[in-house]
Amino acid sequence: MAAFTAKDVKALREKTGCGMMDCKKALTQADGDMDKAVDFLREQGLAKQAKKASRVAAEGVAYAATSDDCSVGVVIEVNAETDFVAKNDSFIDFVKACANTVIKENPADVEALLALKADGTDQTVAELLQEKVLTIGENIQIRRFERMEGACVAYVHAGGKIGVLVNFDTDVADKPEFVAYGKDIAMQIAALNTAYLTRDDVPAEVIDHEKEVMRQQVINEGKPEAIADKIVMGKINKYYKENCLVDQEFVKDNKLTVAQYTKNTAKALGGKIEIVKFVRFEKGEGIEKRQDDFAAEVASMVK
Repeated sequence: MAAFTAKDVKALREKTGCGMMDCKKALTQADGDMDKAVDFLREQGLAKQAKKASRVAAEGVAYAATSDDCSVGVVIEVNAETDFVAKNDSFIDFVKACANTVIKENPADVEALLALKADGTDQTVAELLQEKVLTIGENIQIRRFERMEGACVAYVHAGGKIGVLVNFDTDVADKPEFVAYGKDIAMQIAALNTAYLTRDDVPAEVIDHEKEVMRQQVINEGKPEAIADKIVMGKINKYYKENCLVDQEFVKDNKLTVAQYTKNTAKALGGKIEIVKFVRFEKGEGIEKRQDDFAAEVASMVK
């Protein structure tokens, strides 16, 4: 076998855009011949995959799931280039396999997840991802996930536009009425894009900023500065009621706050219920989406 150096691996990586380990394997297979190594990567579809990886992936799904006994939950976002993929069964199966792997194996981050065997397969998550990129034909990226232990309720809104996971401290998790309650809470978070659980969770700098903006608004409205602070405090209370889950009006019954609905449900079930934390993922949030017309791009390819 012809020898090759780390410099050769780097050169092949720069030439093809493929991963370091893939380039090393290709050079081994090609006995150090650079051209044959490029051909090997192309034959394996890896060079094609690397090209796709440079394209913006801002669609896909946000997905949430729990273990069978609801004692572990995960919310995960997997992105692709177009919204068509969210309806692809093969893509959805991949997302579910990733979620189940997170539930069972508890990886520290996305990199650790990629190295694990995907649930229900003999492939690693990275290998399965590579396979999906090649068969589906789009850049696919596992963007993020969060895993929780304890009583969990998962909710997926609008076919994967939003995924919500809520974690509870409760002794009535096995009751169907609790599950219905938990779904109500998750749907509330999805619908209102709730930012915080309680008032104590709102960072001080956020409140300070809101106060500054509100005070200036009050003064601009012609109110005397002497009473501006009192008016601002009223506005801050309204801010809490709009942005803190337990203080929000319950969407199904605006005569109740979420805290009151929780208390009433716990009493009716003869146990305790406390909302511990929640995570809401919306697909593509924070990703700068490409502005070009996908249909026009396809049309230009067939000219």
